[in-house]
Amino acid sequence: MGEGRLELLGAPVDPLTLDEALDSVDRMIAEGRHGQHASVNAAKVVRMQSDPELRAAVAGCDLVTADGQPVVWASRLLGRPLPERVAGIDLMHGLFARASARGYRVYLLGARPDVIADAAAALELRHPDVVLAGYRHGYFSRGEEDGVVSEIAAARPDILFLALETPQKELFLARHRETLRVPFAMGVGGSLDVLAGRRRRAPRWRSTRGSSGRSASPRSRGGSHDGTQSETCASPRS
Repeated sequence: MGEGRLELLGAPVDPLTLDEALDSVDRMIAEGRHGQHASVNAAKVVRMQSDPELRAAVAGCDLVTADGQPVVWASRLLGRPLPERVAGIDLMHGLFARASARGYRVYLLGARPDVIADAAAALELRHPDVVLAGYRHGYFSRGEEDGVVSEIAAARPDILFLALETPQKELFLARHRETLRVPFAMGVGGSLDVLAGRRRRAPRWRSTRGSSGRSASPRSRGGSHDGTQSETCASPRS
């Protein structure tokens, strides 16, 4: 967990800028840790008040950032100001750039088969130096899970981006964290849909108002949240 972590209305948040969050991920990868990320917005802070399992899951993450501007505003009112909003999609793109510069191996998991293929192609087009260790869609049964985990572990990624639904993503990581042995895992919600060109990122005015990240479309195993939100991390570190 981050040093100097704040607690705002019961929600843990690391008071970091985007660049500082990226530096934190660099350290996790260098140390070979099994790090995980969570983001918090106003809706999640409210839910955490009555959901101890969610609260414990977020608290167990190695990196927690403020994805909603209202969380930043609240921190200022409470006298514990956060330096800035760190949107999940911005962190994802920042990590793509770091991966390109530092040779990190990246794996994409989740979304529909056509979406994940387009997202992988877009990533390679925008960041041709990124080492794409592999990608796989999010439509697999529980019986196929061990094979998926073995496939990811064999690819040896440094960063795993998961576009699975909650709670599938949390449960998946909880079951297979030690087998995956990925230095950093981050839920990216619908950001892969944005990367693939299937969805436009929420307008800046909506993002700064701290949308809940809910989508009007039906939910599926592949994940389809707002492109500015990332998912909650898995169970606390043991």
